[in-house]
Amino acid sequence: MQRRQQIEQETRKKISDPYDADYFAKKHGISLKDAARIINLHRSDRDSSDRAAYHLKDSC
Repeated sequence: MQRRQQIEQETRKKISDPYDADYFAKKHGISLKDAARIINLHRSDRDSSDRAAYHLKDSC
């Protein structure tokens, strides 16, 4: 049972880790500065970060 809890904690940590700004910028085709700003704003919420980048790119 302890091993299962450890795996669950590691999984939660990975999910909550913020994006790497370089990867995020390349993924969405936005500047590194914009990527860093979005990541700082949304922190570990990857869905919100992705939506923000999509809307930023769409508005340009």
